[in-house]
Amino acid sequence: MAEAVSYTEGELALATGKIKYLEQGSGPPVVILHHSWGSPGWLPFHDRLAQDHLVIVPDMPGWGGSERPAWARDPRDIAIIATRLLTRLELVDVKLVGLGFGGYVAAELATMNPSRLAQLILVGAAGLQPKTGEIMDQMMLSHRKYIEESFRDAETYTAYVGEEPPDDIRQLWDLSREMTARLTWKPYMFNRRLEPLLGDLDVPTLIIWGEQDKVVPFECAKQFEAAIPHARIEVVEGAGHVVELEEPDRLATLVGSA
Repeated sequence: MAEAVSYTEGELALATGKIKYLEQGSGPPVVILHHSWGSPGWLPFHDRLAQDHLVIVPDMPGWGGSERPAWARDPRDIAIIATRLLTRLELVDVKLVGLGFGGYVAAELATMNPSRLAQLILVGAAGLQPKTGEIMDQMMLSHRKYIEESFRDAETYTAYVGEEPPDDIRQLWDLSREMTARLTWKPYMFNRRLEPLLGDLDVPTLIIWGEQDKVVPFECAKQFEAAIPHARIEVVEGAGHVVELEEPDRLATLVGSA
């Protein structure tokens, strides 16, 4: 196993505001868009990928250390800014990885400007209205309950977060929920205009789903697969919605070999 290299913190000034990001490694670029509850920082999943790739993990606009665009009211607005991030960082042949809500943004980006993408990787992605079931509505639950439901079980949640989340994590969740509500309320976490645009997407797409995902129904994985040419599904056994936290090595292997 290659020796890990310490990640660095970067900041990019766009007309729409500052974007903070973490970066590590070298090689083919991988850009990872986080869940609706924000980026928890540098993870073992990122370390594993950075052995063979340049890994960039931005705080999406309005989350974490990135400035909030007050005008943004739709995930497409965040996708537009994300395309500018890729351009300003001069990234080409990017593996774009979207986790949950980040997958929604990644799919929107891919339909608008796929020119810098080598692959699209959607992990438990929102964005489509499931034909059966529904996407779990975090606005109807406490922060703790929603995040706990994102894990395969309560024990795994507690092992990661602890009995009580630290104050900085609570603050991150609170600010993240506010931004999520601005962008995804009515309809919640899907866009009826997205699916018709996916049929022209000429980017190889890997759809990864946790076997025990309770947040976004597996029906959505099948809908993404049916809508996107050259798409395939991989199911990670035993994982919930947060595959990157529960099965980091397995997810890194899938992303790295995609």
